[in-house]
Amino acid sequence: MYLTHYNMTAKPFQISSDPKFLWLGEKHKEALAILKYGVLDSRGFLLLTGDVGTGKTTLIHALLQNLKTDVVWASIFDPGLEKLDFFNYVAKAFGINKTFTTKGEFLAYFDKFLQLAFIKREKVLLIIDEAQRISSELLEEIRLLSNFELEGTKLLNIFFVGQNELNEMLLDPKNKALRQRITINYNIEPLSIEETREYIQFRLGIVGVINRTVFTGDALTEIHRLTAGYPRRINILCDHALLTGYVRGVQIIDSGTVRECDAELRIPGQSEGTGAVEASGTDEAVGTAKGVAGEKADAREKKPEEVVTEKAGAVHETTVVEPVVEPTAERIRTGLFMKAGTFLLIALCVILAAGYFYRPEVYDESAKAIWDFWREMMKR
Repeated sequence: MYLTHYNMTAKPFQISSDPKFLWLGEKHKEALAILKYGVLDSRGFLLLTGDVGTGKTTLIHALLQNLKTDVVWASIFDPGLEKLDFFNYVAKAFGINKTFTTKGEFLAYFDKFLQLAFIKREKVLLIIDEAQRISSELLEEIRLLSNFELEGTKLLNIFFVGQNELNEMLLDPKNKALRQRITINYNIEPLSIEETREYIQFRLGIVGVINRTVFTGDALTEIHRLTAGYPRRINILCDHALLTGYVRGVQIIDSGTVRECDAELRIPGQSEGTGAVEASGTDEAVGTAKGVAGEKADAREKKPEEVVTEKAGAVHETTVVEPVVEPTAERIRTGLFMKAGTFLLIALCVILAAGYFYRPEVYDESAKAIWDFWREMMKR
């Protein structure tokens, strides 16, 4: 929409990964070199973590582009599976056209697959994205896959990619065995203010914006402040700012426009900045202080049957709890009588129905007797 207005050849801030927009800062180059070494040296388990939108997927694509043809790789993008489903997913990702019904069947076939790759001098790499979604049970199964070795060489390299929650999972004592096998570990941090400027100028240069200003210096500073240096959020904010400039008929975006765009992108109730952390520590501290101060003042006003629960930002929600009636001995005795009477009534009715066909003359008298017995039971 705005390409002609800014004289651009393509949209510079698309969310989807495009190899021509690949920009690597110093930290990304370092991570790429370390991960590439881990694969080529068959180091076994590799780990790449980072917050949402820090560029993990971009780094994976860069790694795969840098690997030679002697590396056979496959990606798993949804590891939240049951064990057998995961094994079949892995097999399909590596081009194995076979469905396995047991774990043993998969392991036997996969072992032959890995040995054949070793004979052909190929390295096998399994990339597991969104690894924080893996269950502890499946993590253990994946750990056991690293036991495939031949002549002292790991036949399978496993590359975990996930959000920061993955680090917390690995620190759990039950995952100690897996944690000790991770030989390469890198955590991606958000961009610094200088890297943010370079990142934006690089993407603008790819689409033909050279030696001219689109974002003022103050606008670039504001973009970094509002996005906290997260590449995905930078892309979203910059794209919206360019659209706003087009609508207003201006070709240079200033800091005021950036702030307005950030406000438009915000979800109602969200803190300023598309890069702001949800429920920041400062806001939580203020909210908690208000909640604690108000608890004592409200204590006398709360009814005994009300339970007050805390929500984010010290917003109180009152839930009425129905009173619990404790069972008494009389209630228990009455219940037992009713159950016994009901069972006996059903049994007598069955007997009476059967007898009706043999002695109809006593049917009416028997029915009256049963009804009188039932009424007596109900009185008790």
